[in-house]
Amino acid sequence: MSKNKTDDKDLENKKVNNAEDTSKENTEAKDPIAELEEQVKQEKEKFLRLFAEFENYKKRTAKERLDLFKTANQELMTVLLPILDDFDRGLAEIKKAEDDSLFQGMKLISDKLHNTLTQKGLLAIEVKVGDTFDAEEHEAITQIPAPSEDLKGKIIDVVEQGYKLGDKTIRFPKVVIGH
Repeated sequence: MSKNKTDDKDLENKKVNNAEDTSKENTEAKDPIAELEEQVKQEKEKFLRLFAEFENYKKRTAKERLDLFKTANQELMTVLLPILDDFDRGLAEIKKAEDDSLFQGMKLISDKLHNTLTQKGLLAIEVKVGDTFDAEEHEAITQIPAPSEDLKGKIIDVVEQGYKLGDKTIRFPKVVIGH
């Protein structure tokens, strides 16, 4: 009987040990799976962050490229502005000389140049005598006494036309204001 008890105890110990071994194996089996699942989760998060960064990069470069196309002609337009001013002054002088055929010929050339530049995005800023002076939109080159009370703080003369390229002002109109 004592041998049976010992055998029974040994058998029970073996069962307990086997159960522990099985649970250890299950725990060990779960650990690699859990680790792999955690690694997959981390890799997915890295992928999503990288994808989001790439999408932001694409949007930013597309916006920069669009802005570059809009203002690519800015340097050329800025160089041509004094030529436009000279054309306008020349036309004014030819008009004073009352040579209609010369005036018409120069007017055609001037209009063609203005239309071509307008097609490329150059727009004249409309400023008239009597408009209210706005420091955000105009460049005051001097102040003179206003010829009448209603012209105080208003534009008396436009010395140089202002221009925009798209939405960007590339030259502010130069004006004389009354005080």
